[in-house]
Amino acid sequence: MSFQAYLDNIKAKTGKSLADFTQLAEEKGFVEKGALKSTVKATEVTDWLKQEFELGHGHAMAMYAALKGKTD
Repeated sequence: MSFQAYLDNIKAKTGKSLADFTQLAEEKGFVEKGALKSTVKATEVTDWLKQEFELGHGHAMAMYAALKGKTD
């Protein structure tokens, strides 16, 4: 599965785009000025995404990578 397919599947499941998740992550204190804080651990983000949005581990990791700036 391509990286974009992961993001597309996340949007289909949750109704939220990367921009939406970036905003939510900023509200949670994970993101500042559009970038993931260097002190934030992957498990903090993936645990949040799994619990609140019922994402699987692979999809949560894809969103974590997207929040870190991965684009492909």
